[in-house]
Amino acid sequence: MQYRNVFAEIGKSGEEVQARLKEVVHSFFYGEDRVYFEAGEDMAYMEDTGNHDARTEGMSYGMMMCVQLDMKEEFDRLWKWAKTYMWMEDGWNEGYFAWSCKVTGERNADGPAPDGEEFFAMALFFASKRWGDGEGIFCYSAQAREILRACLHKGQNGRRGNPMWNLENKQILFVPGIDFTDPSYHLPHFYELFAKWADEEDRSFWAEAAEASRKYLAAACHPETGMSAEYAEFDGRPMSRPLRWSHERHDWFYSDAYRTAANIGLDYEWCGKDVGQCAAVKRLQHCLGVVNREDPYHIYEVDGTKLEEPALHPVGILATTAQASLAVEGPVSLGSPDPAKALAAEWVERFWNEPLRTGDRRYYDNCLYLFAFLALSGNYKIYE
Repeated sequence: MQYRNVFAEIGKSGEEVQARLKEVVHSFFYGEDRVYFEAGEDMAYMEDTGNHDARTEGMSYGMMMCVQLDMKEEFDRLWKWAKTYMWMEDGWNEGYFAWSCKVTGERNADGPAPDGEEFFAMALFFASKRWGDGEGIFCYSAQAREILRACLHKGQNGRRGNPMWNLENKQILFVPGIDFTDPSYHLPHFYELFAKWADEEDRSFWAEAAEASRKYLAAACHPETGMSAEYAEFDGRPMSRPLRWSHERHDWFYSDAYRTAANIGLDYEWCGKDVGQCAAVKRLQHCLGVVNREDPYHIYEVDGTKLEEPALHPVGILATTAQASLAVEGPVSLGSPDPAKALAAEWVERFWNEPLRTGDRRYYDNCLYLFAFLALSGNYKIYE
């Protein structure tokens, strides 16, 4: 299949794009402000530089980046670290990965975060397709199927614990055993591929999950602003119920939620299916890029009400909103007579001109930045 190079659509040359990608990758993995750190002879971790831990989110993101970039050594290092320190081989969460560990490998928690598992599985399947399976933990496809088996079959056939998906409505859960979801966890483009490569008995589930997630994303994004909440009910409404482990709000457009539009863009690039979710991208780009043009990087209610507090991850907002342009029918250009295409091009141009973030909070922003650069340059691909 052909992958769009949206940077080329706005006038960047192939040489410019490749040089910039090389620079971004070096800075992200090996520069002064890197987030990838080697550990011993054959392991490495991705550090959340704001919280000074390693998370399944970052570890699985790093693996996906590495397989896209053909960085097998770095991929294997990250995977061995995750499997050594994060994977739980017994107990209630047997078969899952502890969502947070100290950078020494000591666990901070014994609970999993489902976005890590779905990225681990997809990265491992791509590694199998791109590099071939090895032995043991490097038999990538077997490891991916094992992860997905746990995600759906915990609590069955004598296995303790809870699945990561609601088996009735096919929606991913915020954490196993909970009764709400996180819109940014919904990755229908991954589920389409799980429906080909997971255990045969589960393939129909994954196909249905892809369909359910697209419908869910259309419902979860506000009809005027395109914004989704961090956590949401199964019908898409922002989840505002109190949580026993947190007194913070999660019903607004805040850090997790930025990924939703980027996911919609990549899903449309890979699968070309739209059941109404793609319209949210145009609404979001208009809300942030027109209504709030002069100062978009704030915390918002999902209805677009701007709060005084600035966004914790402004580069993350920019990167994901730009990546979402993949859901706008191309080619886009700054001079397009179509306002939506012109605005999408403006977001891509704004992103092109933004450097990687530096400082303590760089981890999350720069992960979203590198994913956006891969996607917008046509380098975030399916391997099969």
